[in-house]
Amino acid sequence: MSSFLNGLIYEKRGKDESAPALEPERRINNNIVLKKLRIAFSLKTDDILAILTEQQFRVSMPEITAMMRAPDHKNFRECGDQFLRYFLRGLAARQHVKKS
Repeated sequence: MSSFLNGLIYEKRGKDESAPALEPERRINNNIVLKKLRIAFSLKTDDILAILTEQQFRVSMPEITAMMRAPDHKNFRECGDQFLRYFLRGLAARQHVKKS
């Protein structure tokens, strides 16, 4: 899964030849998936909030930023399955509209 997401980042944003290749993580969780999708689609926190609002999922800006923090940070928050599910559904709907 991590290799797929790294490839998606390269496909959407282009590969930076000066940077070292991204190593796939051995263990992947919802926070890593969310971060990599955010990078691949060049999303800001406001964009993520808009995507979730379109899906009628209530979340605040601090909750989203807490999920983007390092796991050892005191304000880190786990990204739940339901959060990721609504985000993926909203992202797919948004990308489908762009292609049409």
